[in-house]
Amino acid sequence: MNVPFWVWLAVIAGITAIFVVSLIFGRKAHEITAVEAAKWVAAYVALAVLFGIGIWIFAGSTYAGQFFAGYVTEYALSMDNLFVFVILLTSFQVPRVLQGRVVLIGIMIALVLRAGLIAVGAALLATFSWVFYLFGAFLVLTAVKLAREKHDDGPELHEPKIVGLLRRVLPMSHTYDGTKVRVVEGGRKLFTPMFAVILALGFTDLVFALDSIPAIFGLTQEPFLVFTANAFALLGLSELYFLLGALLQRLVYLSKGLALILAFIGAKLILEALASNELPFINGGEPVSWAPHISPGMSILVVGSILTVTVVLSLLKSRSVAAADRKAVSAAGAPDVPAAAEPATVQDGSNQQPEHSVVGKLGQDRQGPDPR
Repeated sequence: MNVPFWVWLAVIAGITAIFVVSLIFGRKAHEITAVEAAKWVAAYVALAVLFGIGIWIFAGSTYAGQFFAGYVTEYALSMDNLFVFVILLTSFQVPRVLQGRVVLIGIMIALVLRAGLIAVGAALLATFSWVFYLFGAFLVLTAVKLAREKHDDGPELHEPKIVGLLRRVLPMSHTYDGTKVRVVEGGRKLFTPMFAVILALGFTDLVFALDSIPAIFGLTQEPFLVFTANAFALLGLSELYFLLGALLQRLVYLSKGLALILAFIGAKLILEALASNELPFINGGEPVSWAPHISPGMSILVVGSILTVTVVLSLLKSRSVAAADRKAVSAAGAPDVPAAAEPATVQDGSNQQPEHSVVGKLGQDRQGPDPR
């Protein structure tokens, strides 16, 4: 795929403009409702579809299929990020009115870092074909690890190392001051918790990218498609956080579904490595003729089917568990309880505090007053 330099510049400028406009006009400090989040998600998905149609028109159906397969896969894998977002925003006691802006800035940082990973990955694949074996094996091992996880396990609540380092080397305040990352207190310039949580979100997403970047290279080796699929998937990630809310807790089979997707892409990478094999200890250094080629259309079908089955089975399981719980509570004569709860956050205009405090969960010895 021959992409002119000016097209790269235009796409990067367009994506940057979308982030900037969203940050300035769509992320002023306010509590984002499910309806507003749904509108943003629909707009970003429509934009990705239009971009894919543009690739179809100017580059052909094969590359368009690779873009859509990569986009759907990255969007699915990013769902796992949302659980960590819930934990980080709750742990840092980020007021709900500020969460939209915080998540968006963190995603902007993540996209820049992912671009670096994509460049490195593309260079490795272009130089060493055997890297496909490494990527494929890594994805299969990651899939096995994901498949063994239980939904109730969840990510453990630990302060990211980068944040702990910041606290030791930078002067940090203990309260939020709107969206400011630096304030002056008593004549001293201090960084606010906003600075720490933004970096935590960005670097946490980078860790998740160590899985997703090899995965999308299993669907397309075109750097342009890898970058744009990542960018469009990340564009709607912050809105998904507010749109899904308690639904995240009902996706009990999400890790199993993502494991199947990673295993499929890992196997696809290994098969492609065999088809273009150059390692002397495999088939005498010759390509393996029986290794099948999996088309982009087949990839989309497999990934989409796995996602659909995962969501349907998860919701059915959650519904049956909720019904059983309500029946047990009713039989005991106790008040009914909801099946799932929204992520605990500070509510604007109230004194309600999040369930997990920065002091209790991240080992801080002081807790600042309510930032509002």
